[in-house]
Amino acid sequence: METVIPEPDYRIPIVLLGLAGGLAYTDNLVPAVPVGLLGLLLLFQTTRVRFVFDDEALEVKVGDELKDSGENVFVGGKNRWKYSTFVNWELWWPNFPILVYFKETQTKPEGQIHFFPVIFNGKQLYDVMVERAGPSQNSGPK
Repeated sequence: METVIPEPDYRIPIVLLGLAGGLAYTDNLVPAVPVGLLGLLLLFQTTRVRFVFDDEALEVKVGDELKDSGENVFVGGKNRWKYSTFVNWELWWPNFPILVYFKETQTKPEGQIHFFPVIFNGKQLYDVMVERAGPSQNSGPK
């Protein structure tokens, strides 16, 4: 199978930065600061993080050169998971995807849950997940 790398999508960071600007404009600085910082973080990550779908696994890579992303800081090990180990996956909310979830048994036999913000083209992400990991149980772009 051909390697697929979904295109970056800046909608979530832009919405968060716009919300932070609106909050700051109305003198709501306490919520504006964390929302703005999250927006900036996701904007930065959108420019550098890539999901690479090869013929056997999903891997998180960094930069235009697709460098190894290193060890997973939360559960250890490489940020690469074979599709055959996926138990379930979901895209929340399908019409404006914000979060992708998947559970796999490669990291832990009882299953390990992963959440990522959708900083990629949601339709491309959904299509390649269906093709490589099988259909989602509950959702899909309309």
